[in-house]
Amino acid sequence: MKNQLYQQTVLKHNRDPRNYGVIEDCSHHAEGFNPLCGDEVKVYMQVEDDLVKAIQFTGKGCAVSQASASIMTTALIGKSLDEAMAQFDEFMKMASGEKQDPQGEIAAFAGISQFPSRVKCAVLSWQTFNAALKAVDNTISTE
Repeated sequence: MKNQLYQQTVLKHNRDPRNYGVIEDCSHHAEGFNPLCGDEVKVYMQVEDDLVKAIQFTGKGCAVSQASASIMTTALIGKSLDEAMAQFDEFMKMASGEKQDPQGEIAAFAGISQFPSRVKCAVLSWQTFNAALKAVDNTISTE
C-alpha cells in the first residue's frame, strides 16, 4: 500500500509538475543532464536575503526525473539557504540508501536506492539545484 502511494505521488508530479517554467530575472540557474537515459533539467532560482524566494525548473525526461524536480521545488521554496542545503544533503543520503526517514512527498523516493539505474534520474534536479547555488557555469552530468 505504501509503495503504491509513493508511485501515485511520482505519477502525479510527472503529469502535473509544480513550479514548471522559467524565472526570467533569476539570480541563480544551472543545467543538468543524465546521459544514461537522456533526462535534462534546468533550475532557476530567485534568492534574496538568504532565502529561496522562488524556484522553478524546465526539462524533459523520465517520470522519476520530472517528479523529483517538481517535488524538489515544492520542498525548497521559502527555505533559507542553510535549510535548502540540509534538505539537499538529506535527499542525497536517502538516494544513496544511507538514510531512510524522509518527510512529506520526498518520501516517494525513499526506496530509490534499490534501483541504481533510477538514482541518477532522481538526483539530477537536486544536483542541478546545488550547482545553481554554487554558480557552476557548465552543464552538470550525473556521470
